[in-house]
Amino acid sequence: MSDMKYEGARPIDGYGPGFFRVDGEVAHGPILVTANSASPWRGLEETGMLVALAEDIDVLLVGTGAETEHIPNDFRNKLRDAGIGVEAMNSPAACRTFNVLISEGRRIAAALLPI
Repeated sequence: MSDMKYEGARPIDGYGPGFFRVDGEVAHGPILVTANSASPWRGLEETGMLVALAEDIDVLLVGTGAETEHIPNDFRNKLRDAGIGVEAMNSPAACRTFNVLISEGRRIAAALLPI
């Protein structure tokens, strides 16, 4: 196994009950993470800040908390209409997948609900 190289991107390096740690910085509550930023996110009701990423990302990983949950059709449709693919999974899997994809230089973001 080899170490992943992030080429200036900020990996998700930890998570726990109610928080995520991105490149050493702790954030509480839902969070939106791109290759070089992390910011608070209001959850599945908030699509505006996600749609605003349409020029910069191809796929949005949606971490639905401790378990994989269905995301609302309206949420998925707004992102699809903006040209963004959506993949829902539990938040731990979304964190791992995000790190792998940014290490490959992919145009990805993760919208994460805490566990």
